[in-house]
Amino acid sequence: MASVSIEGVKKRFGDVEVLHGVDIAIADGSFTVLVGPSGCGKSTLLRMLAGLEHISDGEIRIGNIRVNELQPKQRDIAMVFQNYALYPHMTVRENMAFSLMLAKLDAAAIEAKVGRAATILGLTDLLQRYPRQLSGGQRQRVAMGRAIVRDPQVFLFDEPLSNLDAKLRVAMRTEIKELHQRLSTTSIYVTHDQIEAMTMGDQVVVMKDGRIEQQGSPLALYDRPANLFVAGFIGSPSMNMLPGTLRRNAAGAEIELVDGARIAAPADSGGTDGQPVIFGTRPEHLALASGDAGIAVQVAVVEPTGADTFVACRHHGHDLAVVFHERHAFAPGSSIRLLPDVQRAHVFDAGSGLRLAA
Repeated sequence: MASVSIEGVKKRFGDVEVLHGVDIAIADGSFTVLVGPSGCGKSTLLRMLAGLEHISDGEIRIGNIRVNELQPKQRDIAMVFQNYALYPHMTVRENMAFSLMLAKLDAAAIEAKVGRAATILGLTDLLQRYPRQLSGGQRQRVAMGRAIVRDPQVFLFDEPLSNLDAKLRVAMRTEIKELHQRLSTTSIYVTHDQIEAMTMGDQVVVMKDGRIEQQGSPLALYDRPANLFVAGFIGSPSMNMLPGTLRRNAAGAEIELVDGARIAAPADSGGTDGQPVIFGTRPEHLALASGDAGIAVQVAVVEPTGADTFVACRHHGHDLAVVFHERHAFAPGSSIRLLPDVQRAHVFDAGSGLRLAA
């Protein structure tokens, strides 16, 4: 196992720079997730870690070793790909043993390593099958087994679950997390799915357009997003965003919405009087209000899920999502009022998108 240090890393394709000086510190034995929309540079960064892409500038260290100039096989890493990358003419056993055979390990050592990995991943009864005889989840397990047998310092996962159906993705998510807890090998995982990022990572790095928007624990990003992009990207359903104006007086601060309604601002909000802002609140942090309190909205769609009730609303042309833990049967088109949990709300500068904190 080893820590990974990414310092000032840039990537250029010709005159086009796609990574603009990325800095990430990854602790030994941790599970770090790189998440962001397609084209943000997360997979390019992972391929640079693996040695599959040249580093244009900056430095990558695995443990205490600078790896910029090292070939992939010299970096002591193992990579699990999106498309499994299994050899179709080899059995499961042969696929898992192939890299060990290239390293010229003796037959007994190979058998021991393959047997251990197969036991961990529940593949013992499938060792004589070929990839075409396996389900998608079983193929992904074989791909992980091929990585495990190498006993690397770092595991790299490049969107390994994107080809699986929704139910299997949830199951494999748990399996990969349990595998990490069992092996404690430093792991770096790339995905565009923020649910995977939130549920799997010790550290989450949110990327956009080749830059890091925010990094930290999943709950730190969820509870205190640094800007509008992170606030909207992390969380499902997404955070509600309402434009308004910050009003300050002797009693404190309020947000004046487009209809003139005023909502108390969180106690730690920064900003100046009259500043255009975006008021953000999570769907589960809205409650039904009584009387004239709160935000007046019109119900568009009601979606009961059993455990919760999801309600899509509109407020002067802006969509809001609400998650009630109680069951409600609102009629589409009806009006209700919503009261945000002020101390769990967020205020962002409308121009820069940055969080306004005192």
